[in-house]
Amino acid sequence: MGNFNLKLATLCYVQRPGQTLMLHRVKRANDYHEGKWNGLGGKFEPGESPEECVVREVCEESGLVCIDPALRGQITFPNFDGEADWYVWLFLAKHWTGQLRDSLEGRLAWIDNDRLLELNLWPGDRMFIPWLFEDRFFSAKFLYEGGEFQGYEATFYGQDGRIERESYVHRVKAAETEFVPVYEPVDDTFCWLCGGEVTKRHCKIICTQCGFTRDCSDP
Repeated sequence: MGNFNLKLATLCYVQRPGQTLMLHRVKRANDYHEGKWNGLGGKFEPGESPEECVVREVCEESGLVCIDPALRGQITFPNFDGEADWYVWLFLAKHWTGQLRDSLEGRLAWIDNDRLLELNLWPGDRMFIPWLFEDRFFSAKFLYEGGEFQGYEATFYGQDGRIERESYVHRVKAAETEFVPVYEPVDDTFCWLCGGEVTKRHCKIICTQCGFTRDCSDP
């Protein structure tokens, strides 16, 4: 198994009509989430259930006490921060008591639900936040490498017993891929724009039909 490091945590999205409470991570030094917006939550303490953990964490970070938060999904983040695999239980909390207070973790704000995805979120969060509001439980794995999103795998469990799966793989940009151009003499025998005949003049290829001009392909 090697040096397998495991961390357990909860993440909660506290609701009021039309809005969700979000935390802007701008206060802590050396915060891996610095500048990002998150729900509220944190790591388990010994002996806690997911429900006990999320109620405690939300109260510590906001002053609000969640009443019967609903478990909506679970996500595994392998080697997310370069130090550990994170296993996170995700909750919605529509019922709560208490008064909102300042958080040591960041700036709290009520955000309109239709603007949540406009925030500076982790790329994976943009994908799973809409799942929280669907009538199906989900279990997923989100892959990051050096802070860059690589893709996910997810399984959804519907209330009707239906099980659905989906996945996404980040496609590498062409600029990130080593590319060695291959020149063929035929490349300089036609116009790349219209396909017409061309003439070669001073290492320039000039189309006799449309006038498109380019450099020769050969070195």
